[in-house]
Amino acid sequence: MVFWSGSAAAVTLITDDEAKRPNDPQVTATRGITRGPSILFEPPATGPAPHAPFDFRVHFEAHGGATVDPAHIRIIYLKMPNVDLTERLRPYITAEGINMPAAQIPSGEHLFKIEVEDSDGRNGEATFTVKAAK
Repeated sequence: MVFWSGSAAAVTLITDDEAKRPNDPQVTATRGITRGPSILFEPPATGPAPHAPFDFRVHFEAHGGATVDPAHIRIIYLKMPNVDLTERLRPYITAEGINMPAAQIPSGEHLFKIEVEDSDGRNGEATFTVKAAK
């Protein structure tokens, strides 16, 4: 489900120059059973159009009574070299997730990695792709 925010000014999540970089060839899937936080990307229902604002939303869920520590969240755009988006997204990060209204990205497929730590020191990690129409 897409929640469009009519009053929010569009903010660039990925620049054209960053999108033109080659993909990171070292990306590997993460697997395994963990009690670390879960990370769930909420994709737009129809996919974002290039440079059209969309709500970039990610949900965090800690387990076993722990809470996600917003100070220990890292968001990486998986290009060569990697682009650390953490500070760019910092105003939109809470213990519950990331809620960046009116994000903009260029056309193409964009691979992200998010690393999260909870109050018990357990780590969670997820990779996901956002596809913007060409």
